[in-house]
Amino acid sequence: MTTIKGPAIFLAQFMGEVAPFNDLKSICQWAKSLGFVGVQIPSWDSRCIDLQRAAESKTYADEIKGLVNECGLEITELSTHLQGQLVAVHPAYDAMFDGFAPESVRGNSKARTAWAIQQLKYAAKASANLGLNAHATFSGALLWHTVYPWPQRPAGLVETGFKELANRWLPILNEFDAQGVDLCYEIHPGEDLHDGVSYEMFLEATGNHQRACLLYDPSHFVLQCLDYLSYIDHYHERIKMFHVKDAEFNPTGKQGVYGGYQSWINRAGRFRSLGDGQVDFKSIFSKLAAYDYKGWAVMEWECAIKHPEDGAREGAIFIQDHIIRVTDKAFDDFAGTGANEQLNRSILGLS
Repeated sequence: MTTIKGPAIFLAQFMGEVAPFNDLKSICQWAKSLGFVGVQIPSWDSRCIDLQRAAESKTYADEIKGLVNECGLEITELSTHLQGQLVAVHPAYDAMFDGFAPESVRGNSKARTAWAIQQLKYAAKASANLGLNAHATFSGALLWHTVYPWPQRPAGLVETGFKELANRWLPILNEFDAQGVDLCYEIHPGEDLHDGVSYEMFLEATGNHQRACLLYDPSHFVLQCLDYLSYIDHYHERIKMFHVKDAEFNPTGKQGVYGGYQSWINRAGRFRSLGDGQVDFKSIFSKLAAYDYKGWAVMEWECAIKHPEDGAREGAIFIQDHIIRVTDKAFDDFAGTGANEQLNRSILGLS
């Protein structure tokens, strides 16, 4: 078994226009002051990193890594959640997702897709240059508008959708393989990879690609009423990243999983700061430790109620308190009788 690394923090939700949240060095110093030892970096935020430059210049990548290290932190992973979303976008969502892309490709879905794919390829090389072995992203979605089967889905629609999704991702996955980095999809509503079954369909479509791995975030499973503990039993070999994010689901006589088009604060299912929701993190950390998860525990803050700075301060302590320093001995070693083949055969009645 391996002791999980952490606590770490995903910087995306904390970046802002005011110090200490407006550049990489100052936000790293802030994170360190709270007790974090790692940072996950959003690659779309130029205040944190120039992704293309990190891919093309090992010297620049070393400078970014050195800056973070000087603050007493490690880079856990890079994230391309926004770019990954744009690898596959149904036209119904074009207008809403165009803002994720640079102005030069907005209004041109083919150019936007090509830009997103190139971004992911840069991320593979940048991750390797930074000495990282895992990367976070979204899958995008061609089928999400059909998630509820009404009107009836035409025969073969889902298969066609996953075939196209795999065709778009295979060149990216191959680049990550060439760089020795696992590409970890955050299984998430709004993505075609939103639960275990859809992930398995994608795996099959990619020929069970060895780099098509998972970012485990239990908060999204609470909101889907999915068993997030047995999920680990099914997919632990593919789980290479871990977002520590809490959530709660409180259905009423008026709304449930779909939330009635309400804002986050008024939904039956909503994200919460660590310790304020319903996720059983003691069991999660135990399972991941038992399955020898070798990655980081990274706090992602998306609470609908609490101030983010309070969530971060409390989150560092919460994660640290849940990380299990794994044992290198059995509790009953004191009663051991040593190894003796003759004794073993005698106990079994074989001698």
